[in-house]
Amino acid sequence: MHILLIHQAFAALDEAGGTRHFELARFLIDKGHQVTIITSPVSYLTGKQKYSGILWVSEDHPFPGMTILRTYTYSALHRSFIHRVFSFISFMVSSFSVGLTVKKVDIVWGTTPPIFQSATAWLLARIKRAPFLLEVRDLWPAFAVAVGVLRSQVLIKASLWLESFLYSHADRVVVNSPGFIEHVSQKGARKVDLVRNGVDITMFSPESRGETFRKANHLGARFVVLYAGAFGMSNDLEIILQAAKQLKTTPEIVFLMVGDGKEKSNLVKQAETLRLDNIIFCPPVPKSEMADVLAAANVCIAILKPLELYKTTYPNKVFDYMAAARPVVLAIDGVIRKVVEEANAGLAVPPGNPEAMADAILTLYNSPGLAQQMGLSARAYVEKHFNRFDTAQQLESLLLELRRSYA
Repeated sequence: MHILLIHQAFAALDEAGGTRHFELARFLIDKGHQVTIITSPVSYLTGKQKYSGILWVSEDHPFPGMTILRTYTYSALHRSFIHRVFSFISFMVSSFSVGLTVKKVDIVWGTTPPIFQSATAWLLARIKRAPFLLEVRDLWPAFAVAVGVLRSQVLIKASLWLESFLYSHADRVVVNSPGFIEHVSQKGARKVDLVRNGVDITMFSPESRGETFRKANHLGARFVVLYAGAFGMSNDLEIILQAAKQLKTTPEIVFLMVGDGKEKSNLVKQAETLRLDNIIFCPPVPKSEMADVLAAANVCIAILKPLELYKTTYPNKVFDYMAAARPVVLAIDGVIRKVVEEANAGLAVPPGNPEAMADAILTLYNSPGLAQQMGLSARAYVEKHFNRFDTAQQLESLLLELRRSYA
């Protein structure tokens, strides 16, 4: 089976960002399938270009059966929303052109966000007479409207129309969180499957203490509170700064913030203004190096703005934290809170509440036995319920069924 994936934000293990699709593609290849990925040369997390001045390039890859085609994308590093729309549209057009050259495709797999690339996937599927699988990774444009990024009524109406069109015209809709099922069904999805987010547990070693990373960043034996990921409007990272301010009187606690995004420069300036010498900002690292970063942490933070819609999400980072056997301080309500509480994997705090976050961190700092037990419980829980191997098997079965039903 030859699967064509259109995914602007695709990241391999040597890149920063979520590698869910790389891991799934590698599994499918191990099962004897062929996967072609059309993606951008511009990192979705950092905005850095892997290649510049190209229309498209076929990237050599060590996994036989995996082809990565990187096609021209307008660079919109940390710029306004309209520039990001130009980036999305440029990839939509260029990925369509390159997609036409890919032969003998059995399934076209589109993923959102950004939603525009899924329009490309739908059109290519119709041209190639192949089934169209639409994967929903978050509820765009609803999230963008809720957080205030998308304000133009014209763009909102056009995006909502496109969302409903794609849901209703997909041969199968896949969501990675149970919180999305009701939304996509109401918007026109005919058949919805849950292939839950998860983690490749083999990437993380619970026994490691991250000595290499600690030494490189002069962390010594301090109690490290880690946030790793995007620095965007949705992430509410000012709350972490306020929690760090409250914990300045405990110098053994240090906050480590690893990643990049539009809001990072503002956060660095805020930390300087508040004289927070207990915060260290680090650049993003490739996924292949994240195990050492997480191993250096004592506690990990997952946080989003206190918006009702964010109760539907299964954030990638939570499962990585759990696989590394690190307790989670979770400032997100909803379905992911249920996971963390059922797993006894950390402490949930009200979103938008720096005092509660500081208290939870202090509790884990003062109770190392509790923190260790929560970390071990977290690891055991994801091994059983959110193992990437299991979700990849589920996806393969779904793809094979979709191909048979379309024939």
